[in-house]
Amino acid sequence: MMKNQIMQELDHLQDVLFTLSDSIGHNPELGMREFQSAAKLTGLLREHGFTVEMNICGYETAFKAVYDSGKTGPTIAFLAEYDALPEIGHGCGHNMIGVMAAGAGIGLSKVLADIGGRVTVLGTPAEETMGAKVAMAREGTLAEIDAAIIVHPHNKTHASGISLAMDSLQFEFKGQTSHAASAPEKGINALDAVIQTFNATNALRQHVTSDIRIHGIITKGGVAANVVPDHAVAQFCVRARNRKALDEVVKKVKNCAQAAALATGAQLTISNYELSYEDMNTNQKLSEAFGSNLLAVGETNINPPPETFGSIDMGNVSYVVPAIHPYIGIGDETLVGHTVEMAAATFTPTAHQALLRAAKAMALTGYDLITKAGLLAEIKKEFCQSLIH
Repeated sequence: MMKNQIMQELDHLQDVLFTLSDSIGHNPELGMREFQSAAKLTGLLREHGFTVEMNICGYETAFKAVYDSGKTGPTIAFLAEYDALPEIGHGCGHNMIGVMAAGAGIGLSKVLADIGGRVTVLGTPAEETMGAKVAMAREGTLAEIDAAIIVHPHNKTHASGISLAMDSLQFEFKGQTSHAASAPEKGINALDAVIQTFNATNALRQHVTSDIRIHGIITKGGVAANVVPDHAVAQFCVRARNRKALDEVVKKVKNCAQAAALATGAQLTISNYELSYEDMNTNQKLSEAFGSNLLAVGETNINPPPETFGSIDMGNVSYVVPAIHPYIGIGDETLVGHTVEMAAATFTPTAHQALLRAAKAMALTGYDLITKAGLLAEIKKEFCQSLIH
């Protein structure tokens, strides 16, 4: 049975996968700088017959690795992430994500000569900041892909669910310097405009739905206490359950900044300092297929989608092709993402076995999509219907 062959291939490869995950984890690289991580992943894929193209959509560390059977059939994509967090390292487990995708691609490739189709492993840099998946979704990289899968480490195993759409807003205020004590009336205080923006958005939080998240920082607020600041900058993440709701609340947040500019006399420039992420449009039939395979390879329990969620650039992918973003458990409920504890947890035997199970389930799901009559058609029908609603 070919599914057994896939699992045996990954069992034989497991030590390589564990070592690679640990190597990337111990040598974290920030988004857009993941040169060694990308090289290690593509090196492994090349060893197993994949054709690799680098510099996808202008991202130096993005790659597209393809194994083509030469026969007709669907193209299944496994998406890899490998960027780390400043000072924390791989506190989101992206070292595991990249290796799970590569392992799944290799496992599925071993049977393509018999079943047809193609497998693509997409290396998607900078998920934490300028997510490459946004550009890939926008610029046609996904055009030939029939379904896309990514699996993320978490404290517990969860089915794919929702995420929040997000815009990253920057408010830059220009004022006028003056001596803060002897001539304050001649100054225009840009920092006051930033502070009023925060006060107004704090008031706004009382009058939005529970899915809305507004959080920000001051990146520039002056240089000396006795000089009226003429330049101040604030950055906000604004999130909502879907794009329509996000667009509405973004207008209100921008109004807060514009009101602050009017009140202080400062000039305001609004921009996006990072790319916008769409909410996750999980394909339920694809999620069910993955869940069945995950249980078949030894996962004992799959929890419902998480009740708490952030924003992911996989959301942009999910509006172009059928997609899922499930979670594989590597710890317990005390484990929290974006922490040094999460980074450390990726090196444990528990995480290694979770990585192997996830890679197997991804590859087996790809096999089902290629070989099960009607499954991919049902998935695509659901996807098309989701775009209408």
